[in-house]
Amino acid sequence: MTAFRFSLNDFTLSLLSVLFEGLPFLVFGTLISGVIDAFVPSGWFRRAMPRSRFLSVAISGLFGLIFPLCECGIVPVMRRLIRKGVPPACAVTYMLAAPIVNPITLLSTLAAFQGQGPWWMASMRLGLGYAVAVGVGLLVLRLRPEAFLRDAAADVPADDAAAEGDRPLASRLAQALRCSAADFLDVAAFLVMGAAIAGVFNTAVNREIIAPLASSTPLAVASLMVGAVVLSLCSTSDAFIAATLTQFPFSAKLAFLIFGPVFDLKLAFMYNAVFKTWFVALLALGSGAAIFWVCVNISLQPF
Repeated sequence: MTAFRFSLNDFTLSLLSVLFEGLPFLVFGTLISGVIDAFVPSGWFRRAMPRSRFLSVAISGLFGLIFPLCECGIVPVMRRLIRKGVPPACAVTYMLAAPIVNPITLLSTLAAFQGQGPWWMASMRLGLGYAVAVGVGLLVLRLRPEAFLRDAAADVPADDAAAEGDRPLASRLAQALRCSAADFLDVAAFLVMGAAIAGVFNTAVNREIIAPLASSTPLAVASLMVGAVVLSLCSTSDAFIAATLTQFPFSAKLAFLIFGPVFDLKLAFMYNAVFKTWFVALLALGSGAAIFWVCVNISLQPF
């Protein structure tokens, strides 16, 4: 059996499938980013957040229920929120939680796991995804923004409420479009690079070597977490792939559904547009270790 093979046609199909799946969400995310930049005063966010930093982070993890975005479009929105005065810890928490803690992901998970304990899988996914996002956000509270952000996005802008009220609607719409276009061009290149690497792995590795990985729980969990990174699926559709992996235990599929929206190949490149490399690496290793430990121990419980 050949472990590795490569087909240009298969690679092209895999690359385009990831791009066609991710680009609409990226466009949607950058449009929201432009609207935030042009229409929402900076001071509004600072006044709207609770005074308690812990409470602010905890609430930020639930914003996806109101403003649902998948991971393909969340990065430019998160960067714009920081530039509008949202504390970086809150913006990072929203970025990590929104692809999982949102009604679209809930419904897709319930639909995909019909007959396989859909409510249990959906509730565990949303609950653990929220816990991971809030945990990362609380750790980010201890960091200075300039230590992990690539640019001056952490600088708190002046309150521009008065200026926004004086500008005509046409001017603000033009600004929103300019901002959206700039954010799209900034992030789209990283999406393409991540999709290309995912395409190589998806088409070069023989699927027959994957089956033995389900033989032990720790190996199954680790292998599906690696698979989530490589496949770079969207959080709104990854449950339909996970549900087909019937040879793998529940805990491994849960790890797949939580780690993928937090970190995958396309996100690795997109994160690097905003965060410094050491922070991206620490985010991947820290969240991955936590998800692995929780999911392996869940499998040991007598459910």
